[in-house]
Amino acid sequence: MGQDQTKQQIEKGLNLYQSNQTEKALRVWMRVLEKSADPAGRFRVLGCLITAHAEMGRYKDMLKFAVVQTDTARELEDPDFLTESYLNLARSNEKLCEFQKTISYCKTCLNMQGTTVSLQLNGQVSLSMGNAFLGLSVFQKALECFEKALRYAHNNDDKMLECRVCCSLGNFYAQLKESMKIALQHGDRPLQALCLLCFADIHRSRKDIQTAFPRYDSSMSIMTEIGNRLGLIQVLLGVTKCWMIQKELDKALESIEKAQELAEGLGNKLGLLKLHCLCERIYRTKGQQRELRDHVVKFHECVEEMELYCGMCGESIGEKNNQLQALPCSHFFHLKCLQTNGTRGCPNCRRLSVKPGYV
Repeated sequence: MGQDQTKQQIEKGLNLYQSNQTEKALRVWMRVLEKSADPAGRFRVLGCLITAHAEMGRYKDMLKFAVVQTDTARELEDPDFLTESYLNLARSNEKLCEFQKTISYCKTCLNMQGTTVSLQLNGQVSLSMGNAFLGLSVFQKALECFEKALRYAHNNDDKMLECRVCCSLGNFYAQLKESMKIALQHGDRPLQALCLLCFADIHRSRKDIQTAFPRYDSSMSIMTEIGNRLGLIQVLLGVTKCWMIQKELDKALESIEKAQELAEGLGNKLGLLKLHCLCERIYRTKGQQRELRDHVVKFHECVEEMELYCGMCGESIGEKNNQLQALPCSHFFHLKCLQTNGTRGCPNCRRLSVKPGYV
């Protein structure tokens, strides 16, 4: 079966599927998979089979086709196809409650991206990763992923993705309420503070600032009571973002000042990096160039202190979605830089390396 015939048969299957003739559509697509000699066509028909089996709840079959699709993508050596296939692997494992595998495949998706088409999948990747973290009851990371997915949905006017994220947030909220109930029953103050922080972050992500503020205040009160200074930084970061949404930039700076004092006292460089990033946005909005430059410099100082940069090209790591590689000495580099340079020694520490491992 050639390229044109493959395309025609795939379309025939789609028409059958859309008219609720599911079994007939599946038979057409399976025949294409068996007879087509066109790798790109096989990749596409596998995508149809994965979607159909997902919607029917046949998750083991969904996973089986996702594995075959990944092998096909490797044959094609196309980053877009490979990213899509790994996303389908992640989604299949998520449905089968293999949450650690889901997170691993999602991270692979994010690391290998570099094209516009691949970046459009970021929202779905973030949603799948959020669902996996929720399945593991890692609430803070789950919420961060859902927030990213919601931003992608809004930025790309993707109503379907927005709907799916809202459903996940509803499930998140239900589990969080149950956790809060247990924390209250057992007098678990640290868990109460974390739940309140998550509730506040949810309301902030929905732009419901008036509901978010009291929960941040309650969380802050408990964090102060139990002496959780790192938790206080997280609360103040959330409060800062609320003030920024309300365009109350001076109040946002007051919260940043409190958080910065805590972060400096703890030596929490990641917290300082986030704070300098927020300051940069605020002073850019206010048009205060001197303060803006000061925080840009401090931001890059944090990046350098944390070694969040590529030792070859000098660009920061994590600012964009790039594939990374780690040498045995634990230093990270952009994969493309290592491939171009061809060195087997670490430029950062000049230590002779063995075969690098992938991140």
